[in-house]
Amino acid sequence: MVSPNAQSLFVSPLGRGLGASSLSRPVCLNVAGGCYTAQVRWLRCRRRCRVGAAAQLRCVEGVDSLKGIRIDCEQKMDKSLESLRNNLASIRTGRASTSLLNRIQVKYYGVETPLLQLAGVTTPSSTIIQIEPYDKSCVPDIERAIAESDLGLTPASDGNVIRLNIPPLTEERRKQLVKAAKEMAEESRVALRNIRRAGVDAVKKLEKSSDISKDLSADAQEELTKLIKRYEAKVDDIIKAKEKEIMTV
Repeated sequence: MVSPNAQSLFVSPLGRGLGASSLSRPVCLNVAGGCYTAQVRWLRCRRRCRVGAAAQLRCVEGVDSLKGIRIDCEQKMDKSLESLRNNLASIRTGRASTSLLNRIQVKYYGVETPLLQLAGVTTPSSTIIQIEPYDKSCVPDIERAIAESDLGLTPASDGNVIRLNIPPLTEERRKQLVKAAKEMAEESRVALRNIRRAGVDAVKKLEKSSDISKDLSADAQEELTKLIKRYEAKVDDIIKAKEKEIMTV
């Protein structure tokens, strides 16, 4: 029990004098007995714990966000490589391949439709591509789409089946195709750089909002740099293989 001679009153947790009825946690302020000092220490400790817990939570959430950014970038880079492979497959190399028709779009009842969805395509020999439309009425539309494409092939049809004769490539034509393939590869590299840039911007945003530390931000940006270098190396390997394929007589 507090001495009648002691200087005492009830205070709020913030240390401001209040009436006893307004206190959620009344504490005796007894300067002589040291109660006030103990209360202040308790409040400071609680605030530190709250701040520490919040910082720890932001750190965990920030690390999870970094993982998400990296996964997203990697998935987009994979799609970019897949797009490059598909585009390169449409470049003819002197041998018949159904992949030459991957990018051919046919106007079917007014709608641009992939040719491979409208017909069965086979290669009965190394120099012939055979196209059998499911709907024979679209044979003229398919012929027109092929003739207007950049394949440089003339379709021959008997009204039911379309045949494409793949002539041997001249040296000049092979060089032109290699140039076209390299342009596709450069477009893929630009796409990869844009993906990395978007990832770096997302990391910097986390750092700016104090969700991650500067060190974590630097490490994440370095990881993205390593990631793009790995994918650029894959682009180099793909284009080298395609160039060799085109130039092989």
